[in-house]
Amino acid sequence: MATVALSIAGSDPSGGAGIQADLKTFHQFGVYGEAVLTLITVQNTQRVSRVEPLHADLVAEQLRAVLDDIPPNAAKIGALGSIEVVEAVAKLAKSFQFPLVVDPVMISKHGGRLLPPKGEEVLKHKLLPLAFLVTPNIPEAESLTGMKIRNEEEMAIAGDRILAFGCHAVLVKGGHLPGEPNDILRWPASPPLPFLDRSPYSGSRVPTKHTHGTGCTYSAAITAALALGKTLPEAILVSRQYVQNAIETAPKLGNGMGPVNHFADVAARMNFRQTSCVAAD
Repeated sequence: MATVALSIAGSDPSGGAGIQADLKTFHQFGVYGEAVLTLITVQNTQRVSRVEPLHADLVAEQLRAVLDDIPPNAAKIGALGSIEVVEAVAKLAKSFQFPLVVDPVMISKHGGRLLPPKGEEVLKHKLLPLAFLVTPNIPEAESLTGMKIRNEEEMAIAGDRILAFGCHAVLVKGGHLPGEPNDILRWPASPPLPFLDRSPYSGSRVPTKHTHGTGCTYSAAITAALALGKTLPEAILVSRQYVQNAIETAPKLGNGMGPVNHFADVAARMNFRQTSCVAAD
């Protein structure tokens, strides 16, 4: 049978982020992608000029239609757009029988708000407790915890504070800090903070402005790997390398912050092909 991954997120007409990036990433991992649209944006590589959330009932109907007919092996949530949509998705997510990755997208890379400030509390208390993995970047982790994050130790502390909302695991992404872009995973197997080892989820910083859609692509890759049956550490490692490759080979499209390369190679591709959606009937 086909391996299926679901994205519940907004649309980026320039194709670099949101639903478009997620579906490209799913395809690159050999996974059949489904998409429930939550909001429409007017944006390109230079700006976000309009954000229009869809009605919560319409989002819920899309999601029920997918779950009833082609239930996924894993799902991810990106930008939701409104408090009502967060509540509607959270209500349905209570019945999910598959891993849920929540990328708490609140503000776009260009500064456009994708969730009203009051929606953050609803996100924290109604949706994050249902997540298998939450993947905040530094600004998102600071917003969720109310603390300043300046180093890896504080990333770990923030991750533990987000864990306290009830999710299974948190991956705090360090790309906004100086130095190499290291990520910190906090989950039940994490070492105590005083003995925190250097993160194995590390990369090399690339001198480029073409990083549009990095967060969406990363969380989508993890979702695809989880759908294929990979453990959480395995899923993060292969996804981290995929994103590194995607940034290094970005096609340099547009006049602003261009998209990453969704055609980038997936590490250990042969392992993924064995269980991908192209398997014989």
